[in-house]
Amino acid sequence: MRSTAPVQNNSALVELVRVRYRVGDTEILRGVSLQINPGERVALLGANGAGKTTLLRLINGLISSNEGTLASPPVALQAMLFQKPPLLRRNVLDNVAFALKSRGMAETEAEQLSMQTLSRCGLTGLSQRYARALSGGEQQKLALARAWVTRPTLLLADEATASLAPAAVHEVERLMLDMCEQGSTLIFATHNRGQAKRLATRIVFMSAGRVIEDRTADDFFANPASQEAIDYINVERV
Repeated sequence: MRSTAPVQNNSALVELVRVRYRVGDTEILRGVSLQINPGERVALLGANGAGKTTLLRLINGLISSNEGTLASPPVALQAMLFQKPPLLRRNVLDNVAFALKSRGMAETEAEQLSMQTLSRCGLTGLSQRYARALSGGEQQKLALARAWVTRPTLLLADEATASLAPAAVHEVERLMLDMCEQGSTLIFATHNRGQAKRLATRIVFMSAGRVIEDRTADDFFANPASQEAIDYINVERV
């Protein structure tokens, strides 16, 4: 069940209460309760199958829960980044401007704002390039520009840098932090422990569809409280 009403906690931007999600007989999320406040940078950590992607998709409204309640900003105030960005078969500028024109903005204004955002993302010189011909890092920066131009209240990212070279990873991370400094709240799923340390203020550690730990990033990495988290961190160190 998805609620479009404001969350009950006045300080919370996203609120889940005993949310369950299943496909057939397989329960993917098992009674997840979370509150995420404006300005937080929350990393979802856990092994494959922990439920991280499903949780992001629920928050974004791509799927609906079977039980429990979920309240989050309207989809128009959200942006979601994927590992492989779904780009339009158009040039770079048109990919960004489309996000504004589809919301009713006049073409000239949309293109002006899009060029400003491309400049912030270091893509000005590529504005007329065919978007799908860009490198992986450039495509992800374009996806960020397309998100940034809409000034999202909530930025969601699902393994957005998993297939990128290290230099591109750090550039995308820098842009994500810039968006947060401009007012976006960030929730991201990653298997990259270093990335979680660099970006997150808070860690939500998941296992088998449940939230096992929910702590500040510093506390989680310094002193994980559960055996599941200890095992996860030790595997990551190998």
